[in-house]
Amino acid sequence: MSVSAPLRTPRRRPGGPSVGRPGAVWALPAALFFLFFAVIPMGLVAYLSFTSWNGLGTPQFVGAQNWQRLAGDPVMHQGVLLSLGLTVGSWAVQTPISMLLGVWAAGPQRNRAVLAAVFFVPLLLSSAAIAIIWKALLDPNFGPLARIGPWLGLDSVSLLGSPSGAFAVIVFVSAWQFIPLHMLLYQGGARQIPASLYQAAEIDGASVPRRFLHITLPQLRNTITTSSVLMVVGSLTYFETVLILTGGGPGTSTSIVPYLMYRFGFMGYEMGYASAIAFTLVIVATAVSLVMVRLTGFGSMRSTREGM
Repeated sequence: MSVSAPLRTPRRRPGGPSVGRPGAVWALPAALFFLFFAVIPMGLVAYLSFTSWNGLGTPQFVGAQNWQRLAGDPVMHQGVLLSLGLTVGSWAVQTPISMLLGVWAAGPQRNRAVLAAVFFVPLLLSSAAIAIIWKALLDPNFGPLARIGPWLGLDSVSLLGSPSGAFAVIVFVSAWQFIPLHMLLYQGGARQIPASLYQAAEIDGASVPRRFLHITLPQLRNTITTSSVLMVVGSLTYFETVLILTGGGPGTSTSIVPYLMYRFGFMGYEMGYASAIAFTLVIVATAVSLVMVRLTGFGSMRSTREGM
């Protein structure tokens, strides 16, 4: 009588099944792209941050002088506060509007699809074109606001001429430009929510606000995380609109960190100091993104596909 060998169960990797999991070679093209267009340029910027260079000739190594200057520069301190204010303001304005529009646009009616396509138009325009358009619209001499202002009892309307007005305009224009993108994210996320959840809640007599708070909002947690990371990184690197719309002014009231990097590098020919600012911006943006993903839970960023 022969004794058959016991059947061996396949080993499973920690964290879930591995069926259909793509191998590491699938990431090779993206890894090479990231190496040549991100890692190597960042390494060069890190090297230049320890040099004195006007953009021509050979950079001269100066040690940590640029970093010491960066730590004690009051202009940079103001720029950091303005960048943080722009980031917080953009997130606070864009997130609720994008979420409500995205959930509304996820409905099956045809008119919602048409309006969603119309809302998406601002994202198709370049940042430079958007800044020029809004600068013309808000011009106190010949813009539409100059004609509407007297009807509202305002003799002089110059939003871009006051520090608080210019900063508010930048927050508004960035929201006008990027809300369509985040609305699209929320629209896709809302369409993935099973209809049976809403049907069960409706049978239980849950009102529309309660269905939104207890079904829609929890089901959109992955979308909220993704959208928030994109908003924060985009706000920290916002540049073209500020350059064209306000030029960092009036005074230095809108001189955020990316604009200061441009001003020191390409207007002051201080490429070494500008490189220190740029490398700091990369570190801060990466750290903020990681902290946000960590605080919202790594689990919310995992794929929910079977076998992934």
